[in-house]
Amino acid sequence: MKISKAYKFRLEPNAEQEVILNNLVGSARFVWNQMLAISFEMFAKNEFINATNLVNKIMDIKANPDFAFLKTSSNAVSLQQKVRDLASAWSRFFDPKVHARLKENNRKPRKTKCLKLADGTEIQLRPLMPRFKRKSDGRDSIRLVQFDKYCRVNGNRVKLPNGIGLVKFKKSQEIIGVIKNITISKKSGQWYVSFGTEREVETPTHPSKTAIGIDLGITKFITTSNADIIQPRNSFKANQVKIARLQRQLNRKVLFSNNWKKQNRKIQKLHHHIANIRHDYLHKITTDISKNHAMIVCEDLKVANMSKSASGTLENKGRNVRAKSGLNKSILDQGWGMTLTMLEYKQQWQGGLLIQVNPRFTSQTCFECKHVAKENRRTQAKFECVECGYIANADVNAARNILTVGHAVLSVEGGRGKGRPMKQKACDLREKVT
Repeated sequence: MKISKAYKFRLEPNAEQEVILNNLVGSARFVWNQMLAISFEMFAKNEFINATNLVNKIMDIKANPDFAFLKTSSNAVSLQQKVRDLASAWSRFFDPKVHARLKENNRKPRKTKCLKLADGTEIQLRPLMPRFKRKSDGRDSIRLVQFDKYCRVNGNRVKLPNGIGLVKFKKSQEIIGVIKNITISKKSGQWYVSFGTEREVETPTHPSKTAIGIDLGITKFITTSNADIIQPRNSFKANQVKIARLQRQLNRKVLFSNNWKKQNRKIQKLHHHIANIRHDYLHKITTDISKNHAMIVCEDLKVANMSKSASGTLENKGRNVRAKSGLNKSILDQGWGMTLTMLEYKQQWQGGLLIQVNPRFTSQTCFECKHVAKENRRTQAKFECVECGYIANADVNAARNILTVGHAVLSVEGGRGKGRPMKQKACDLREKVT
């Protein structure tokens, strides 16, 4: 079994090294934007867009006298990888399966804009089309392949090309496996290095034999079928007032002035801090759950649909917009989608199994008698069956129902290989639980 894993660490370049790194990521961003403009012209002429066609045009950009700085402030490998990323973005745009998945999930496309090319041709930007990168976004990266040829790790230092030399990084754990590529990224003024590794291992066997069902919520982040409750971290909610104050200060400054840029960097740094808190908290929770349970059953939630805006249109105004807006913030603050993704790949590493089931009726079904009724859950916290009188915590009852459906799905569909998620597609709880 082959396991791919990335190890990400904080990079600590000195002043001279940071200048070179800024030039490298800036050149990569510049080439992305130039190649994107060229690819839009190819799109307007119905020319074929793929990685080979785009990579071959890099030399034309470098040969342009106006772009002579690319010969000294860029890395050829990183530019090729950036252009290949652009080609992958176009491939996703042309893939009908991706658009069908968006339609299946009822995802609303973002507002489209019109792009005017150099020859006067106008292109209506569509959903999933690649976009131009801005320096003010505060996120830049380059990727280097053929690690052994260009880079080397020596203790807590990594040797980088283009005269950068050895750069310190905060090595919090050992890097296991063969390093295939390295990614240097800059987010909110902080530098990071990520090592992409691969290693061959025997098919893992999970040390635990237990199964657990989990119910995701707002006031209680995770409720398990064992009646354990994990409280939410709410990192965004805790900093919401501070973000609002910083954004009001930003609105009073001249757009793109030096003071505006300083204030914008403060906001980006705070958002990055909030994301780090959430990411760290979810990693600790999902690691603990994955290590202690061989089978995890959760709901197959469509987070994008659940967090859609309720504002409506000018003609058809939405209802309960303020309440729905608060609910959307809470859902995104919890990081439900990230939680399920972490559980999926960690179960693969452990040799466990993740099953995602249809969430229909899990909160309205009595765990004891299987009676389904909306009246069973009159309040958010209490479950009381109108048929048999069974009383329980509503979230615990839902988690137990989720686990029951997971066992039913497993018995009907059978195993698919350890660690791979199984989804209950076209059946509800009343059909699976008897």
